[in-house]
Amino acid sequence: MRRIYEGHRWSTLLLALALAGAAASPVFAQATSKLQVVASTADLAALAAEVGGERAEVQSLVRGNQDPHFVQAKPSYLLKLRQADLLIIVGLELESGWLTRSHHTASLVSQSGNPRIQPGAAGYFDSSQYVEVLEMPTRLVTPSIQPFGNPHYWLDPENGRKIAEALAHKLGELRPNDAAYFDDRFRAFSKRLSDAEEIWNAEVRPYKGRKVVTYSRSWSNFLKYFQLGSVGEIEPQPGISPSQHHTSELVNLMKRENVQVILVEPYFELKTPNDIARKTGARVVVLPSSVGGEKGITDYFQLFDYDLAALTKAFHSKS
Repeated sequence: MRRIYEGHRWSTLLLALALAGAAASPVFAQATSKLQVVASTADLAALAAEVGGERAEVQSLVRGNQDPHFVQAKPSYLLKLRQADLLIIVGLELESGWLTRSHHTASLVSQSGNPRIQPGAAGYFDSSQYVEVLEMPTRLVTPSIQPFGNPHYWLDPENGRKIAEALAHKLGELRPNDAAYFDDRFRAFSKRLSDAEEIWNAEVRPYKGRKVVTYSRSWSNFLKYFQLGSVGEIEPQPGISPSQHHTSELVNLMKRENVQVILVEPYFELKTPNDIARKTGARVVVLPSSVGGEKGITDYFQLFDYDLAALTKAFHSKS
């Protein structure tokens, strides 16, 4: 199993470098008219940028081509956290191994020494509180890196709308004089999203009900929204490599269900998916699950544009 980075070996170095960097660069000490927003992922950063506009400076910690479950903290993370007015997280324990909690030392959030973004403070925003979360377990499963439900909820556009609306309210709370601006930004985003949803749904409509196999269980919200299905995952559990037995069972299942498409995120290995594809006649489609996961995907809309174009092309080729 891939191990979640706990940070205990790096904590002293990270804090020392962060303090040194802040002291060496006077720009960190300067006040700014823009709200300083830090999001754990590129997707949340993209949504914050939509509603923050020119009155918020938004940065993300994790790049879109990284697996957000398994991240190694960097000194630059602390530098960003120390200056943040608002920290936006996915929640559901997604960031617990490298940002919000640690079993061996203080979390990066607490190490930042920034009272504005501590849990419970006005500048701490858990996006999972505003969305539909799928696959919430009835009991705690151990070990698991998704113990409180599927954290990839941003892949449902309606959840994106809910997050953006809640962020607009939060930004307005932090900057009351700009509340109307943030609200207008959200309304414009919501209108663009509604228009885009009409196009996306028309694009995928001929393939409603099609089934796929995914590398990991990260596409549940996406598949539900677009009325598609999954018969299983290459990973038997998140973060656990597939055994030969599991792979053989999945191949047999795909043949019985006539599954023709395998979805794989860019950061996963392709040897196993390609081997399964050869045995089943399926097509492997590399789909980024985050903004920035492929070159040219720089905002929330482009993520869905790219993924749906690639997915419907694969479905069409297998029709």
